[in-house]
Amino acid sequence: QVQLVESGGGLVQAGGSLRLSCAASGRTFSSYVMGWFRQAPGKEREFVAAMWWSGDSTSYADSVKGRFTISRRNSKNTVYLQMNSLKPEDTALYYCAASKVPVITTTPSRYEYWGQGTQVTVSS
Repeated sequence: QVQLVESGGGLVQAGGSLRLSCAASGRTFSSYVMGWFRQAPGKEREFVAAMWWSGDSTSYADSVKGRFTISRRNSKNTVYLQMNSLKPEDTALYYCAASKVPVITTTPSRYEYWGQGTQVTVSS
């Protein structure tokens, strides 16, 4: 049973930082692409960042480039999203996802496994 469990969300003032974690279990993720997505109320789910579990290739949405960093810790089977210089428009439910497609993709439907989400709220 594949499980992705996010944590680390919360309420933060604009300009602040948060680090989201995604604990993965149930299989070996070394050949997977791991992604972070977000969804604000009334909006579609949008791509935030992604990386190969076993490599250094990463991709970021233009809206977060330079502020967010995706990383992993193999020993803990965990993927992180470090979010700095947060803005009110970053407020959303953030999801971790895993894809077996062998290229980094920004399309939510290409990701087979999803976590339950963690809420990030940025106040102005």
